[in-house]
Amino acid sequence: MSAPWDGAGESGAPTPAPYAAEHTAASAAGEWRRLSPRTLLVHFSWLVAPVGSLALTALATGGRISTGAWFSLAGVAAAFAVVTLAGLIRWARTDFRVTGESLDVRSGLLTRRLRSVPLHRIRTVDLTASPLHRLLGVTVLRAGTAGSGEGSGELSLDTLPVAEGERLRAELLARAAGGARAEDPVLALINWRWLRYAPLTFWVVGGVFAAGGSAYRALHEIGIEPWKLGFVRRAFTEFGNGMLWLTVPAALLTVIVLGSVGAVVLYVENWWNYRLEWADAGTLRVHRGLLTTRSVTIERARLRGVVLREPLLLRAGGGATVRAVAGGLGNKEENRKRSGLLPPAPRREAVRVAGGTLQSAFPDAELPHHGGVALTPHPRVALRRRRVRGLLFAVLPGTALLAGLGAAFTPVLLHAAWIYAVLVTPVTLWLARDAYRSLGHGIAGRHLVVRSGTFSRDTLALRREAVAAWTFTTSPFTRRAGLVTLTAAVAAGEEGYRVPDLAEGAAPGFAAAATPGLLDEFLVSPRQDGSTTAT
Repeated sequence: MSAPWDGAGESGAPTPAPYAAEHTAASAAGEWRRLSPRTLLVHFSWLVAPVGSLALTALATGGRISTGAWFSLAGVAAAFAVVTLAGLIRWARTDFRVTGESLDVRSGLLTRRLRSVPLHRIRTVDLTASPLHRLLGVTVLRAGTAGSGEGSGELSLDTLPVAEGERLRAELLARAAGGARAEDPVLALINWRWLRYAPLTFWVVGGVFAAGGSAYRALHEIGIEPWKLGFVRRAFTEFGNGMLWLTVPAALLTVIVLGSVGAVVLYVENWWNYRLEWADAGTLRVHRGLLTTRSVTIERARLRGVVLREPLLLRAGGGATVRAVAGGLGNKEENRKRSGLLPPAPRREAVRVAGGTLQSAFPDAELPHHGGVALTPHPRVALRRRRVRGLLFAVLPGTALLAGLGAAFTPVLLHAAWIYAVLVTPVTLWLARDAYRSLGHGIAGRHLVVRSGTFSRDTLALRREAVAAWTFTTSPFTRRAGLVTLTAAVAAGEEGYRVPDLAEGAAPGFAAAATPGLLDEFLVSPRQDGSTTAT
């Protein structure tokens, strides 16, 4: 007989009342607990791949399935059985408990492993639920610690009941520093008028090719060559026989339309029910997701700063996004997934959210006379470097390739070479100038401010005390130009943030002013021109 239900959790899935009550009592006593037995049902998702492959093969071949396909299906089914058995063993031999001081997780069959993390070192807690997890009423809890790094520093508990996961998250973060709440705890809610910014992202074009590549690999793996399918061959034949001055723009328009639709769908999936707020115990919480829900919690003490990100197309449309610079978010890949604080939105909204996250005015370089900061420009030689690199890496290779092919095969490509150079050169020079104009650095109160980039112009506001070390990097070319690149080492986010192409004489002074005392033993007396040098 099934247990009675006591209501729905955050994902809308019910949780058994006896189970929740039993585990609450166990938590109070610090006893060992197991994950939900529904973890075994999650492994049935493995059946989707072999069954789907068999169905697609039968559809493409008119119901004729080769012997090799049956052997492949049998192999996948055997692998599924092995993985399911391993999952059963893992569930039976994994348990956890929360004591007054630590989170303990035991696992392993022959070799038992005990991981114990003090509660005061847990900085972030991430609750993630895929559509299957939501159907089963469970969630995955990942706790990031203060020393999280590549491949370590994270504890994961799979398939907890939703209510248990919420309660455990609150329990783990109960010792977070700075328990005071902001006066207005809700920083941002989803506004569906922001959907107009979705097509101004990479996925408009890149998403179409990524989806096409994934479909090609999937069909190739089950023995279907897409180029040999009749309708595909007919489409390419008609495309080649048509007037290219019509068919090529039509194809590009189709890609843009499909990409725009896909970008809107991804926007809705990723940011449905979005909510950014300061929660109890001084933690910043981001909740979002339609099919796959995600709830990330960041401790205030581990929040080192924010990045206002403006990709080129989004910047042209007046939009921006916001990302957190925080410790305990996992490796670089996980950090990119968890650090998002705001979807593509109006730039004014992004600046407001960034300020609410910092709990002080965001040092916006675009409005230096309205609470922003006037950034120090970089030497003009940095502009020359960007122009030269653009011509060498964008204009010259394409022109040389087309010219070489034209000399070897057809004179038409020789004309394409000079047309390419004429069209791409001004665009490259404009991008180089835009990249130079984006360069800037400064100090605004407690924060170090750095701005750079053209394809993605990023404005970083970083707490000065978060900088653990500075790296001065030069090359033969930058030394000749009198430039140096500073990298601030931070135990959070990308772990290193660059300040590119500063004047060689000004770089040590800026680093010393941003982090007083950190470079004192490396600095030497000032030059006659007033600049500071370093040993």
